[in-house]
Amino acid sequence: MDELTHFSENGRARMVDVSDKPDTQRMAIASGVIRMQPATLERIRAGTIAKGNVLAVADVAAVMAAKRTAEMIPMCHSLPLSGVEVAFDEINEADASGCVGLRVIATTKCVGQTGVEMEALCAASTALLTVYDMCKAMDRGMRIEQIQLEEKHGGKSGIWRRGAA
Repeated sequence: MDELTHFSENGRARMVDVSDKPDTQRMAIASGVIRMQPATLERIRAGTIAKGNVLAVADVAAVMAAKRTAEMIPMCHSLPLSGVEVAFDEINEADASGCVGLRVIATTKCVGQTGVEMEALCAASTALLTVYDMCKAMDRGMRIEQIQLEEKHGGKSGIWRRGAA
């Protein structure tokens, strides 16, 4: 296992110095799920949520969160993102509690000295929180789950994919 780089020799938290690292193309994909009652998903699909177009607002919120990750996560570097893409897929098969859902997939890209994993994770998380906020009046029991990094490219460690050996 790699050493934890966000701690100094005497155990204090620190921002890692990346000034000697070369710029490389970086990409990360993160995903997450929000589970809800079938009627909630139907109203999202129909565009009848009182606060507006849920997925359009969640998409914009995800982009905004990716761009502001360094303001929310203390040891993250501020990165010049070159792209943020957000996609939603419906999960129409009900789980054990009868809930269906939405999966968000957030992809972030940049050319820089450090990766964009946290930006992708912040984008996915914020998209799901925005869905919750916009729909909570009709479904307070929604659950956000499975927020995770799916894939990353770039830097010294190269390519990493969830589930790959």
